[in-house]
Amino acid sequence: MEQEIKKKRFKVPHTYVIIFTLIIITAVLTYVIPAGQYQKMEIETETGTRTVVDPASYANVDSNPAQVFDVLKAFPKGLGAAQGIVFFIFIVGGSFNVINKTGAIEAGISKVALGLKGAEALLIPIIVFIFSIGGGTIGMAEEAIVFVPIGIALARSLGYDAVTGMAIVALGAATGFVSGFMNPFTVGVAQGIAGIPMFSGIGLRLAIWAASLVLVIGYIYRYANKVKKDPTKSIVYDLEQEEKDKTIDLSNIRKMTGRDILVLLVFFAGMGLIVFGVFKYGWYITEIASIFLAMGIVSGIVARMSFDDIAKNFISGAKDMATGALVVGLARGLLVIMEGSMIIDTIVYSLASVLAGLPKAISAVGMLIVQSLINFAIPSGSGQAATTMPIMAPLADVLGLTRQTAVLAYQFGDGISNSIIPTSGVLLANLSVAKIKYEQWFKFVAPLILLWTAVAAVFMVIAVLINYA
Repeated sequence: MEQEIKKKRFKVPHTYVIIFTLIIITAVLTYVIPAGQYQKMEIETETGTRTVVDPASYANVDSNPAQVFDVLKAFPKGLGAAQGIVFFIFIVGGSFNVINKTGAIEAGISKVALGLKGAEALLIPIIVFIFSIGGGTIGMAEEAIVFVPIGIALARSLGYDAVTGMAIVALGAATGFVSGFMNPFTVGVAQGIAGIPMFSGIGLRLAIWAASLVLVIGYIYRYANKVKKDPTKSIVYDLEQEEKDKTIDLSNIRKMTGRDILVLLVFFAGMGLIVFGVFKYGWYITEIASIFLAMGIVSGIVARMSFDDIAKNFISGAKDMATGALVVGLARGLLVIMEGSMIIDTIVYSLASVLAGLPKAISAVGMLIVQSLINFAIPSGSGQAATTMPIMAPLADVLGLTRQTAVLAYQFGDGISNSIIPTSGVLLANLSVAKIKYEQWFKFVAPLILLWTAVAAVFMVIAVLINYA
């Protein structure tokens, strides 16, 4: 009885409760933090005109603190602001359920899993490496969401859990994103604003990528191995019990049929088209969701489902995504409050000012910490670059640091914390698709984020020592 009381006392609140509490706290802070604003200006770069902030233009403006009604409006406004990702989750969830109901994915994964039987440990480094290439080149983030269900199905078939399956995909992409060795959307934008050649300094970034790969693969493998030995050690053990009937039984699998092969061809053709569109035409979540919708419909037809069954399976899959999709809008409400009260620029200005006068190495690490904190308010990589780099680049000059070091601090601050902050729409979308609660993921990933940040701090000091340029 005493143990039960203790467990209830220390129970982690529901994700919605956590985020709504943060919205209330943020609203209270709008009465404490002065409103302020930077003026925007246009600059010419190698890739054209770009809008950035004028670092010398910060000024206080009339205070506009959040009212009680603003707190309540934050949720619907957040849903409106994040509608792209919210509807993306619904469409991908519904379409994937149609594809999944054909049985082709299960049959294909069974064959792959059987091929890895006895060498399950290879799954983790192979998948993490593949997705890290996407993260380091095209800034893969939203694009990886559609692969999470496959990663989970494959992980479960080999005796792991949903956290392992999501981690090999999401953290794999994050591994490349953190180094950003050839990411035009983050490093490219930041370097352009800082006035240094695009993708310069790639040597150190490749070393960061390698170090991040070792860290992430080792971390996931340690957890996955623990779960494989004792499934009750899984952070999502309750979920695994609920989804037990969906786990592929490798001892009793059906043979792959001609229809399965056709469905898989449709699936891989769709995935190939998505990759081509992202690289060639800069497709984003609207285009990706459209292709996934087509994949679901065509797969259902190929598998000889009736149109009614396709519709019913789509609705069922979308319905399963409701909790996670809505939490994206709720989390966006945090930014709605900060934007409406005009305190984001004040936060950026104040944090940047703290760094002035510190020793070089400490200033460099401080830049990393500042960028990580700012990422909570500005989770968009390119948006954060446009807001902070016009301030951080000249600040680096004043502190005696290279501008390349300032870009590195931005990249670390933006990349690492994306895997844990509740304002990251991509993270919440991944969790929605995986049916993992935010607090469960936080428990899994928090130690890794601390380790990763420590590694990043070491590289920041190295950048100072080698006068990274």
